[in-house]
Amino acid sequence: MTNEGFKETMTFRECVDRMVDRAIIASGFDPGTGKIIQACNVVSQIKFPVKIGNKIEIFTGWWAQHSSHRLPVKGGLRFAPIVNQDEIEALATLMSYKCALADIPFGGAKGGLCINPANYSKNELRQITHAFATELARKEYLSPSLSVLAPDLGTSSREMVWIADAYKNMFPENLNQSACVTGKPLTHGGIAGRTEATGKGVQYALRQFFHHPDAVEAAGLSDGLEGQRVIVQGLGNVGYHTAKFLSEEEDVKVIAVIERGGAIVNPDGINIHNLRQHFANSDGLKGFEGGDYIENGSSVLEMECDILIPAAIESQIHANNAMAINTKLIVEAANGPTTYEADEILRERGVTILPDLYVNAGGVTVSYFEWTRNLSHMRFGRMQRRYDELRGITYLHVLEELTGKTASDKLRNEIVRGASELDLVRSGLDDTMQMAFTDMRDIIKRNEKINDFRTAAYAIAVAKIAHSYYEQGLAEPVQDI
Repeated sequence: MTNEGFKETMTFRECVDRMVDRAIIASGFDPGTGKIIQACNVVSQIKFPVKIGNKIEIFTGWWAQHSSHRLPVKGGLRFAPIVNQDEIEALATLMSYKCALADIPFGGAKGGLCINPANYSKNELRQITHAFATELARKEYLSPSLSVLAPDLGTSSREMVWIADAYKNMFPENLNQSACVTGKPLTHGGIAGRTEATGKGVQYALRQFFHHPDAVEAAGLSDGLEGQRVIVQGLGNVGYHTAKFLSEEEDVKVIAVIERGGAIVNPDGINIHNLRQHFANSDGLKGFEGGDYIENGSSVLEMECDILIPAAIESQIHANNAMAINTKLIVEAANGPTTYEADEILRERGVTILPDLYVNAGGVTVSYFEWTRNLSHMRFGRMQRRYDELRGITYLHVLEELTGKTASDKLRNEIVRGASELDLVRSGLDDTMQMAFTDMRDIIKRNEKINDFRTAAYAIAVAKIAHSYYEQGLAEPVQDI
């Protein structure tokens, strides 16, 4: 995704800091404490050589550690030609606040490598990834107890296995070596539900929003989530799973999907599975028979809809198109999709925004579950699942004896079945999204100076981090907000 002909007056990092400033002012926090929290603790540029074919190439990467008020620090690793230091700092900063909002005991970090993965073979990417991971580990930027990585733009479970292998080779005696990364395949210490976790979290976030009629009414919407017209930008891991869950499980109508090189529009709804198959096989949306192809995909962001879900990269909604955005609710599945200037315009227009800080917290939430699973060396549910099933059978027999009736097979299976690891992961994710939404709503109700979800999210996050700093003697006491 690109913004051709567009130049924002603020960098990504500056946009994040301005949003934090707004929350600090509205909450009445000590400005000095705010400055401490906003500072990025560690920013490191890493250059390293790799022999590709018959020549040596020098690669450039970055590691940013925003806050170590909690350890380990946690952050995704992205491989993309657009990676730069400002972006990595901004994303590390967002991760600190995101973890605080969701009550995940991690500090925030981010890693990035300036590379176009499409230009290299699988074996070459493995060499490059292994070399970068080795450099990170040498500097203690990769460790189960200090710095934990996860997949992001341009990386996947495959790269996480390569990174874990590099760490294992360097520290074979570390019993918890697999916990140096999350987002791994199940066969390498991963956890059920991690791949689709961010998209599932977006679904849970929208469920929470539509469970509150006053919030729905304030956004200018009505009824429930079912039947709402949705536009999704991005058909990567987050955008695909978000669109899939919403269309298949919530019966929303995904009327447009935007990707690089164009968009597909169908007012009657798009079959997301078929679109993803076509996209994978054709490396683009053009030619898909389930909708009309629009070459200027960015223009579809301005198409009228009920819910707009940017799930691509940062700064897609900016000062030049904010006035033309024609939706009632923006749900930020991507990191930083709305610039500070655009956010100000949209707030003035009365458009409701569920912020990235909250909406895409599903990934780091389930990464936390995977990390704790790796440290315990036991899958969730292993000790209690059969016990729960036996207890369910006992309850069922008692009910049948008391009522003189026999339960149907469907009901029997529901009562007797013990929770699987996936059930437990999704239960924990759902609880996390519910609690964070409740916290934001409570702040909005209590503090008359905070009237939007983004400011509420940042205020909560800053307060939690500031309290941690205060306990360490590094900040002033934090007042209630």
